[in-house]
Amino acid sequence: MRILDRMKIPYTHYTYECGEFIDGIQVADMLDLPHEKVYKTLVTQSPSKEYFVFVIPIEAELDLKKAARAAGQKSVAMLHVKDINTVTGYIRGGCTAVGMKKQYKTLIEKSAQSLPSVIVSGGRIGSQIELDPADLAKAAAAEFSDIIVG
Repeated sequence: MRILDRMKIPYTHYTYECGEFIDGIQVADMLDLPHEKVYKTLVTQSPSKEYFVFVIPIEAELDLKKAARAAGQKSVAMLHVKDINTVTGYIRGGCTAVGMKKQYKTLIEKSAQSLPSVIVSGGRIGSQIELDPADLAKAAAAEFSDIIVG
């Protein structure tokens, strides 16, 4: 949120009580948010040990072939949960595309462009932020691409 403030990007902040990881669908239900607006952040790794970040709807599944193509790789695999904090600086359930330890190539599912706003993690468990998809892309230095199954 500090990064968004510094960039003068408007957002709405939501909080919820939660002591441990719950998935995006549970978060959306707890906050009574429409599932189609809530997005999750996934981190992958290529065989050459490069990391890539994908932001997709909570009910969607990342298409690893499309994701690899969009990232300019032969293949990508999901990052092991135990490595999330080391790679991103965030913990599982609080990972967001904005403000990771390093700037990784980030792709947002292209369907987000048709929405007035999307809701993503605020960088820690118990925090969600709602903002314009174009502003999310700007803050995360991301591009839009077709990266989900279907």
